[in-house]
Amino acid sequence: MGKTLKLQARGKGGPTYRAHSFRWVAAVKHRVYDDVEKSGCLGGRIVDITDCAGHSAPIALVQYDNNEKGYIFAPLGVRVSDTVSTGMNAPVKVGNTLPLKNIPIGMEVYNIEIQPADRGKLIRSAGTFGKVIGASPEGVTIELPSKQQKIFNPNCRATVGVIAGSGRLDKPFVTAGRRHHLMRARGKLYPITAGVAMNAVDHPFGSGRGRHVGKPKTVSRHAPPGAKVGKVGSRRTGRRR
Repeated sequence: MGKTLKLQARGKGGPTYRAHSFRWVAAVKHRVYDDVEKSGCLGGRIVDITDCAGHSAPIALVQYDNNEKGYIFAPLGVRVSDTVSTGMNAPVKVGNTLPLKNIPIGMEVYNIEIQPADRGKLIRSAGTFGKVIGASPEGVTIELPSKQQKIFNPNCRATVGVIAGSGRLDKPFVTAGRRHHLMRARGKLYPITAGVAMNAVDHPFGSGRGRHVGKPKTVSRHAPPGAKVGKVGSRRTGRRR
């Protein structure tokens, strides 16, 4: 009997695949969409900017005028003691959060809600941003970092600007140890061994001479976990003609 496959171990959810969330500073979300934001604007001041192991971008602690505190992703160009606002009547300014229907075309935004009041789901990585490229009765069209265009509900909120930390990929890891510590903080397995490099008892693609699978990579959607590797439930394979 061979060893447990990576996908089986990941499904079990052991310590190797469990994010170390107890080391994270805080969850980064928009404020609860209350009556203050729906009808007006709530101001605040950035009191601290810090790093968090659970996020690739720096996060900023905001002290709002009602003595409430919350974290936002720090946009490029802000500093401690800068003011930010959130709400329907918030001005269009870097770091401010407001509904998409109030953001002009051409502005860069991040931390977009998929549904109104879900407090931010898309575009949250360091250095990323989306761009408002159109508005219609169906909704507001955003060009995502992948260049894909998506239509959002006009009442979905987003923060104006570009998330800071865009240079995080410019510096190489140099050593495998640094990469190990980063992946461990995120609850990711490292290093990763290819299935074709394993023995036959360790992976369905193992054994054989050289890095060759030796069998079709397609597998049924209903295959058991020990065999569900490769192209699972693929609709088509090969080059598109």
